[in-house]
Amino acid sequence: MLRFALVGCGRIAKRHADLLGNGEIGYAQLAAVCDIDASKAERIGRRCSIPYFDDMHRMMDVIRPDVVVVLTESGRHAEHVIALTKYGCNIVVEKPMALTLDDADAMIRACDAVGVRLFVVKQNRFNVPVVKLREALESGRFGRLVLGTVRVRWSRTQAYYDQDPWRGTWALDGGVLSNQASHHVDLLEWMMGEVDSVFAKSATALAKIEAEDTAVVVLRFVSGALGIIEATTAARPTDLEGSLSLLGEFGAVEIGGFAVNEIKVWKFAQPLASDEQVMTRYSVNPPSVYGFGHQAYYEHVIDCIRHNKQQLVDGLEGRKSLELVSAIYESIETSREVQLRFRPSRCRLGVRQ
Repeated sequence: MLRFALVGCGRIAKRHADLLGNGEIGYAQLAAVCDIDASKAERIGRRCSIPYFDDMHRMMDVIRPDVVVVLTESGRHAEHVIALTKYGCNIVVEKPMALTLDDADAMIRACDAVGVRLFVVKQNRFNVPVVKLREALESGRFGRLVLGTVRVRWSRTQAYYDQDPWRGTWALDGGVLSNQASHHVDLLEWMMGEVDSVFAKSATALAKIEAEDTAVVVLRFVSGALGIIEATTAARPTDLEGSLSLLGEFGAVEIGGFAVNEIKVWKFAQPLASDEQVMTRYSVNPPSVYGFGHQAYYEHVIDCIRHNKQQLVDGLEGRKSLELVSAIYESIETSREVQLRFRPSRCRLGVRQ
């Protein structure tokens, strides 16, 4: 049995607490929660009948968990992860792992220095339709990839951004690209491969925030394939989709739904008998507002820890999508195409005044 503790009891913490605290994950037990806002920690602590704290160091000293899960504001992930490494337990950090590449590198170094394993939450990689798509890709069914597209058309009203003062700020959150669409950006790069360059435009259309609520991006991959990212939280009046599509010389797949959870198109030049089963048995995940793979993700984390396996998304893997998002923001600020493997100079994400 692995004992988990949560640092940060905001909106996403309920999903983690429900899974870990209700016995839905084998070999996992929620041992404690913490938030500098004591009322938030108390709310979850009382609901799960576990100790709650307003200081993470006191929690770690008292509880000594096997795994600590960092769910604080994105711009503070680095300082919290680095501070927690001294306790020697495994660390899970929500997306994005950080807002700057320097912070991400510091997190990786700090964990490596003391032999702590760092897990970055990318739960949509565990969606059943995404798993089937990855299997088809790895088996070579697409042939040469031609075009990859993600569309995030979600609705976040001003009331959402007003819930917490850090939402939509450059220093602690960023906009739709770094927050809501970060999972989709990760999936696109994971499927299509290394990115060569990006060109992007953004707008703050409906929300009164510092960062963008709408963006479009054109990508060129090292393979020569092209990509498109369309992301907005300005869909009205409700969410429309969170989708991913891949087109190759021998096939096309589109996964739609609210959070890449429904196979809409599954067509290949050389059909297999298993294709019909993919559409009938694996095409839809059960619904959840935060995506569909948190349970499978935690089962993966526990399997990696208990059996000393390599995690799917460690610090280096989590850094890849952050570098891509940073390049996109650099392109927005400079109105130029930006090559990857760059050092940000104009990107405002994560910069504190």
